[in-house]
Amino acid sequence: MSRIRIEVLSGEDAGRVFESDADVVRVGRAPDCDLRLAGAELSSRHVRISAGRGGFVVEDDGSASGSCLIRGEQRTELRLSDEQHALASGDELELGGDADEPTRLRVTLGDEPPPPEVVATRSLHELQSAPLDAKVWNAVLAALGAAESLEAVVAEVAEAALRLAPRATHATVALLEDSQSLVPMGTRVRGPDGVPVAPEGPVALTRSVARRVVEGRAAVLAADAPREALGSESLLGANIRSTIGVPLWKGDDILGVLQVDNRDAPAMFDRRDVEALGVLARGASLAVVSARLIQKLTVAEEQLRKENQFLRGRERSRAGEKRIVGESRRLEQVLAQLGKVVDTRVTVLIEGETGTGKELFASAIHYRSQRRDKLFVAQNCAAFPENLLESELFGHKRGAFTGATDEKKGLFEVADGGTLFLDEVGEMPLALQAKLLRVLQEGEVRPIGAAMARRVNVRIVAATNRNLEREVTEGRFREDLYYRLKVFPLRVPPLRERREDVPVLAKHFLERYTREFGRELHGFTPPALEILSAYDWPGNVRELENEVQRAVIQAEGERFVTPELLSARVRKNEGKSVPPIAASAPPPEEEADDGSGTLREMMDRVERRILVRTLQSHGNNKTAAAKALGITREGLHKKLKSLGL
Repeated sequence: MSRIRIEVLSGEDAGRVFESDADVVRVGRAPDCDLRLAGAELSSRHVRISAGRGGFVVEDDGSASGSCLIRGEQRTELRLSDEQHALASGDELELGGDADEPTRLRVTLGDEPPPPEVVATRSLHELQSAPLDAKVWNAVLAALGAAESLEAVVAEVAEAALRLAPRATHATVALLEDSQSLVPMGTRVRGPDGVPVAPEGPVALTRSVARRVVEGRAAVLAADAPREALGSESLLGANIRSTIGVPLWKGDDILGVLQVDNRDAPAMFDRRDVEALGVLARGASLAVVSARLIQKLTVAEEQLRKENQFLRGRERSRAGEKRIVGESRRLEQVLAQLGKVVDTRVTVLIEGETGTGKELFASAIHYRSQRRDKLFVAQNCAAFPENLLESELFGHKRGAFTGATDEKKGLFEVADGGTLFLDEVGEMPLALQAKLLRVLQEGEVRPIGAAMARRVNVRIVAATNRNLEREVTEGRFREDLYYRLKVFPLRVPPLRERREDVPVLAKHFLERYTREFGRELHGFTPPALEILSAYDWPGNVRELENEVQRAVIQAEGERFVTPELLSARVRKNEGKSVPPIAASAPPPEEEADDGSGTLREMMDRVERRILVRTLQSHGNNKTAAAKALGITREGLHKKLKSLGL
């Protein structure tokens, strides 16, 4: 191994020389860098030089302005995604190459100074079995008890080491990284008043001692005088620099090294110092493991929080993309009913045919309520057999049944605080209906195999396409559960009962799928809209969506959706009259006013023709028609109602 020497050739710190025998040297502007340099072209952490078994290597440490390794005429760009590059004595590093005046460094690798003489060692087994002195142990507990973060633990360990070894002037904690490099994490030095303080700059490890600790898995006491000289009492306590390295461990794994030395006030450590620091290392090892675990949990928790925030945002955006589209009076009535119940706790039963969008209305109830920041969880009760559905909804304990190898949390617990949507609730088996009734009555769920019930705060929204009253009469659905669910019934009308929404929905789906498939379709031809409006849509909105999607896929050079792009089943209605307003209205242009009747009656006939003509020209889109007429949508509704349209 070599000692590294870095000479600053250019930049604000030109002429500065840095020497270290540390395993890792960080270069940048950050205060915690080993070689801290000024210069706007440098990043907080620019490059990182590490010592491995084969020598030193250099890598980009997240620089924003680039770095380069120069060897003779050869230049190698260092990038964050690149592998490590071997360093040789005489190599130069150019930092901030994107700037006008980059900082340039020359690296020299020299031999290490002679390693200190090992005076004594104590194996890991001896450290583990050493007796605990009550005073020392209490000091360890007092130092580490309040520390939670890894940085705080390292600082407390270094300070405790200086208190336990009165002759020590420096204490450093270094931890092993995945690359098996020792990285100094924190250092404390003894201040003028004897109180441990943070050093002004980085303090290098005595690397030969630290390596001996890691490789030998033992505490090491070393000195810069030969062993035979230390046997003379006249030399003990003389100007001798000594070092103690103690391993930090967990089981058979070495976590790092606690190194203590007396470089500013030379004196010789003895066996008692090693034992005291060994006791400290036992407590420090546990504290480091706990702090790392807390750090990982904190990072994981923050990551989970961000993921949940992202998923909820994506779910909201999807809910926004799949918004409830329509302008019919029937739909407005349903939405008015929905608005009355969103901020209550009552159970909602959504009834409607297949494809009417019952889940969309259920999600609207959730995302418009005060529960919007919690989860909206949907489960189709017809998608699982009885035994699996019970586990899915209520969860199970480990070993509750064959195959239950792990504990599973049910959807009622997952949705705690939010909304659970039970689609096709009429398909739920009678045995599970009894458990669902208990949740509604008591607010408790009991996982399969559990002895205790758990409280949950879940809002239930159920949906069915069956006639539950008939199901109750025929004994397939519990009557008490039926009345518990039908606290606030909400009927979603089929599409044939709100035909004026067909053009609006068709346009909405056309915009979505032309964007998704990269097509350029600008709308529907009037004959195509008439065919769509005349069709009964037994599959409701879902069938209309599929029809539009199919038309977009089939379109090649067309600019508009024509009847030829529609399916044969839908085209069977070609030529049929459209039930909505346009069908009941007289021809707008050809009908002449014969002048009979009162002035009011003649004015009504004229107004009727204008309204019908405007609605037809805008595909029965009331919002667009009202805008063209210069009135509000509510005003248009009133006029249509007064004229019987």
